[in-house]
Amino acid sequence: MNLAKGYAAYKNSKVQTASPAELTLMLYDGAIRFANMAIAGIKEGDIQKAHTNIRKCDAIIENFIITLDPKYEVSKDFQNVYDYLRERLAWANVKKDAEIMEEVLTHLHTLRDTWKEVMKKTNNGNGVA
Repeated sequence: MNLAKGYAAYKNSKVQTASPAELTLMLYDGAIRFANMAIAGIKEGDIQKAHTNIRKCDAIIENFIITLDPKYEVSKDFQNVYDYLRERLAWANVKKDAEIMEEVLTHLHTLRDTWKEVMKKTNNGNGVA
């Protein structure tokens, strides 16, 4: 039990000390983790596990939409991508379709990998390296 509390404290500290760029990366990683868990739930026939994890993935994407800054032109592009992902998640949830979730997962990996490159090129989001 002490080990679990120690790990929880470590995770909490990691989130509290992370830069905005690192937090975004953590959210992408979380969405990927939940998408994988949803796929596992679908393949196992565990409807509740699939539903719960699709909803968690959707909540992260919804958070990305909420935090978009419309004064930047690129925000419209991200809005379109995120809207598309949310639509696919809704269909995956209705149909419990692993193939749709695999598509979403592919897009999430691309977004996450692109974000990691941005972080490298901007010194972890702190300006040009």
